[in-house]
Amino acid sequence: MRIMAIDYGDRHTGIALSDLTGSIAGEAFVIDDWNSERLADRIAAEVRERGVDTLVLGYPLNMDGSAGPRAEKSLEMRNMLKERTGLEPVMWDERRTTVDAHRIISENGRHGKRRKQIVDAVAATLILEGYLNKNRGIM
Repeated sequence: MRIMAIDYGDRHTGIALSDLTGSIAGEAFVIDDWNSERLADRIAAEVRERGVDTLVLGYPLNMDGSAGPRAEKSLEMRNMLKERTGLEPVMWDERRTTVDAHRIISENGRHGKRRKQIVDAVAATLILEGYLNKNRGIM
């Protein structure tokens, strides 16, 4: 049972994958693409190649819990992924994941260009860890 978490962005999208048992976070990487249709195709290809059976898509709600323009874009991506993969993506409240990702990267001494390259992958990993913890009853 492999799980993929997605931190969807306008130009950079973070992807995090669980291990084969769906119990711990494993690999994380970034897909750079501004075209949402092409991005959905690339994610669907990764889903097939890696045997993913659960998708968790970050849902960027406003701090007051309301859905803004970014949340609407995530819902559009959910529909594209569902169409291309046959999986129903779980929408995951991702408030503060990018802020937390920046903090984690700073605490580990990463700055400049390297930081920009990994922040979305770290944010996707935080989404995945939140989902895994909830399923284990930790949250």
